[in-house]
Amino acid sequence: MYRCLLILCFSISCQKVSETEKQTIVPPFLDLEQANRLAALPLACLQQEYPNKLSQTLIDSSSLASPKELHPAFYGCFDWHSSVHGHWMLVRLLKEFPTIDRAEEARERLKSNISATNILAELNYFQRQEENSFERTYGWAWLLKLAEELHTWDDPLGRELWKNLEPLTNLTISRYLDFLPKLRYPIRVGEHTNTAFGLTFAWDYAVAAGKKELQELIRDRAISFYKDDKQCPITWEPSGYDFLSPCLEEIDIMRRVLDQETFSDWIETFMPGLQQSSFELLPGEVSDRSDGKLVHLDGVNFSRAWCLYGIARTLPEYQYLENIAHHHVNYSLSNIIDGGYEGEHWLASFALYALFEAPDQYK
Repeated sequence: MYRCLLILCFSISCQKVSETEKQTIVPPFLDLEQANRLAALPLACLQQEYPNKLSQTLIDSSSLASPKELHPAFYGCFDWHSSVHGHWMLVRLLKEFPTIDRAEEARERLKSNISATNILAELNYFQRQEENSFERTYGWAWLLKLAEELHTWDDPLGRELWKNLEPLTNLTISRYLDFLPKLRYPIRVGEHTNTAFGLTFAWDYAVAAGKKELQELIRDRAISFYKDDKQCPITWEPSGYDFLSPCLEEIDIMRRVLDQETFSDWIETFMPGLQQSSFELLPGEVSDRSDGKLVHLDGVNFSRAWCLYGIARTLPEYQYLENIAHHHVNYSLSNIIDGGYEGEHWLASFALYALFEAPDQYK
């Protein structure tokens, strides 16, 4: 139903990149008109209760309830974490484009969902003994990304929502502090449980909010997990259901926790060949966007892009990676609104994050 929104939405180039020759690719472009169209997706699903996928542990029949009863703040957009990053998306768009057409509607939805009462109900769910690992660590990471966005939003609504979310934010921090020392080995997959991704967004929040204990723990665990890694097999990626790149997500956290010189040395060992301007990485191809798992590969293209943009920003000598990132974004951007809820309920958030990570001159 949203296919028509994207036809005129993005001014992009879909040029092919050959195996042997790189072309300069027109960067993806985000402006107010495009922001209006992107905002339509979370606005369409944040208060849509069904279809819904509950990741719930049932102790007995008393645990059964509707999604909205269980999660009055984050019940829409098919699952809990997608709802959270849909809320993040609206906050980010309002911050960057405060005059979007549906700004008042967006503000009303945010205020209605992230109320103090609703967040306390969410907190109660998280505190169930059987839900100690609920949304670990993907949903935790997005919750802290939402908290970071609210914390840095200079707006009365932002301050109100930040305060309302704070009990759940604090619980999430405590969950990280409790879990990370016990995690002996990192989880190196291309889906939700990827450790590097969970550390990256939590790091960003800790830096923005001045949470030194969390920041230092993340630094310690990331270095312990990844400092001796060598020759990451990027040619094995993507796996069939990936929406994250295990290799690039690892780079994304290490560029944060290491100083620039140490990171430069580490990345040469971790991914030999990346420093060559001839490095190639083709986008993941989606065979069926009506399949909720196969459509993950559009997500891997966006998440690869934000990691590549980050490398180029941290180490300017890797600027050629921006071209590969542009190609990844452009390849999937025209498909995020395809009439299939399997992708529409979450992909726009990934696209927006990639667009905002692109170099400033392209925004």
